[in-house]
Amino acid sequence: MENTLGDFLRSRRARIQPEEVGLSSHGRRRVQGLRREEVAQLAGVSVDYYVRLEQGRGGSASDAVLDAVARVLRLDATEAAHLRSLTRPPKAPAARARGHQQVEPGTRLLLDLMTGVPAFVLGRRMDVLAWNALGDAVSGFSSRRDLGPRSETNPNAAPNQARHVFLDPAARDHYRQWEAVAAETVAYLRRDAGLHPADPALTALVGELSVRSEEFRRLWADHLVREKSSGSKLLGHPLVGELDFGYRTLGVNGSPDQVLVVYTAPPDSPTAQKLAMLASWTAPGTAPSGGADAVPSPAADAASRAAHTTATGPGPAAGAPGASS
Repeated sequence: MENTLGDFLRSRRARIQPEEVGLSSHGRRRVQGLRREEVAQLAGVSVDYYVRLEQGRGGSASDAVLDAVARVLRLDATEAAHLRSLTRPPKAPAARARGHQQVEPGTRLLLDLMTGVPAFVLGRRMDVLAWNALGDAVSGFSSRRDLGPRSETNPNAAPNQARHVFLDPAARDHYRQWEAVAAETVAYLRRDAGLHPADPALTALVGELSVRSEEFRRLWADHLVREKSSGSKLLGHPLVGELDFGYRTLGVNGSPDQVLVVYTAPPDSPTAQKLAMLASWTAPGTAPSGGADAVPSPAADAASRAAHTTATGPGPAAGAPGASS
């Protein structure tokens, strides 16, 4: 039986050497990093108490104990929150546990109005739920719709970032720093797993990726946990070349499991000039935001056809190019 809490704690203490916390490391050590009794000593709890916690039997652990363990293991804020989620699994409403995720009309309207930047809505399990025309031109979401499995609970499958990063060969060309993106993706998915431990769709996704990707298996075993609040994305586009973005993620009010991801570039930068070129290709009409349950506009559809043509070989020319996200 899997003990995610224990695996997480063992992975965190393995990265701390005794000398770093003022302990002696004399003698033969059978474990890497801190021993369980050393963590207990530094946290001010009994060894038996900490052992029960690491065995997944720490549901009654107090905030003070969890704070002490987090301090000893040098957990950052995201890791400390993950520790609490694993110790006291949250009970999500039944509606949030279902596969299908809805994007509110107001959020879609906001995407439509964001004509100068690529933007998309990221939901549970790293499903891409909606995007604007420029987001599609940069990342080709509409051409990746078949990557999400359809089911009775999820009839409108969405592109999935984790599946794309590890299973789509084009991702290694699209992300110029693929290794960093892969680690970030797994750490974000691991955080989602801590918040929703009983989600069968997430369990299925992790199982699929573990079977099909050696890189995913290795990274998943590291138990890294991160949020995606801001950073950089260095992309390669099949028609306009290198794109250097910063990104920000913004919470969506009323939809706690969704974030709005926006790519930005400084004015007059090479990337901004290339974005203007992509925007001109998606200009005919007003392209409404896309999504797993939306019908692509003619401009967005032309963008994804161009991306498919670029990736698979010659075909009919179309408007804006797309690429993998």
